[in-house]
Amino acid sequence: MTSEGTSAASDQQASQEPHRHLSAGPAPRAIPSTTPPPDGRPEILALRALKLGDLLVAVPALRGLRRAFPDHRIFYAAQQWLRPIVALTDAVDDLLPTHGLDDPLPIEHGRIDLAVNLHGNGPESRGRLEEIGAKRLMGHSAPGWDGPEWDNDALERKRWASLVGWHGVPADPLDCRLRVPDGESPAPDAVVVHVGAAYGSRLWPVERFADVARTLAASGHQVVFTGSEKERPRALAVADAAGLPEDTVAAGTLPLDRFARLIAGASLVISADTGAAHLASAYARPSVILFGPAPVSSWGPPPGPHTVLTDESLRLGETFSPTPDPALLAVTVEQVLAAAADHGIS
Repeated sequence: MTSEGTSAASDQQASQEPHRHLSAGPAPRAIPSTTPPPDGRPEILALRALKLGDLLVAVPALRGLRRAFPDHRIFYAAQQWLRPIVALTDAVDDLLPTHGLDDPLPIEHGRIDLAVNLHGNGPESRGRLEEIGAKRLMGHSAPGWDGPEWDNDALERKRWASLVGWHGVPADPLDCRLRVPDGESPAPDAVVVHVGAAYGSRLWPVERFADVARTLAASGHQVVFTGSEKERPRALAVADAAGLPEDTVAAGTLPLDRFARLIAGASLVISADTGAAHLASAYARPSVILFGPAPVSSWGPPPGPHTVLTDESLRLGETFSPTPDPALLAVTVEQVLAAAADHGIS
């Protein structure tokens, strides 16, 4: 469940990394000023340079590391915009700004005590961690790495909890809750309709979102449309088609922590399998999740008030396709409204 800026399971599996040559030793380089300086504690670096949903499925593993290493300083290497949510895990001390794997990790060689590969098991992520000269490495089995075998079909929350568990760090895959951000919700008890996703393969049609929103609004529910800044035109189009005013569109206006606060106080979240859906899981909010290219068996929600809608028999699984996956298009407006009614929203 993923989307740019405000959602994340829409990412491809992190193990599918392109192959390219990495130098065997550290090359002299300037360390960016954004790299936090040492504070005297031994340090752990957990690499997962991906998006919001990817962070949220790694929370159980991060919590395990926090409990196992209470005196260590834990860095999470990922994109800067995730910082507000990283803080809500209560498992990480600081974020190490890392945009993908094209560049070396911005940390001094030999500084890290333990490097943990929560990104995948491809040559790029392993190489980036190998070249920082950490005293210890934690990851899946690979040349030069001791660990469990990679399972392509694993549920992501279980994958990373099992990985650290194999290395002697107990972690509960259901330990995925986040702390609620301070402050009031921008729209308490609203039905949050998250219309965006990182790729076209996860975009349920505008007119279907509009039909759902129109029906729920006509029943007296406050509907709020969310998405990233880039997705705001799509959210506006949904609101317009639903006959709802522009002030129902919050897409592109909420900082990430305020977006999390909105989800934490929602009466229902309707979303593709994106970061919005993962946030609903993290806050145990009722949700209706529309699955397309990603398998539910790998990216589905934990037990709770969550309904998954898809047709696995039609799934093509082409994450980067510009057109919606047939498994997603098989989901009807009537199915979504029926699922919403099952959660008391009708």
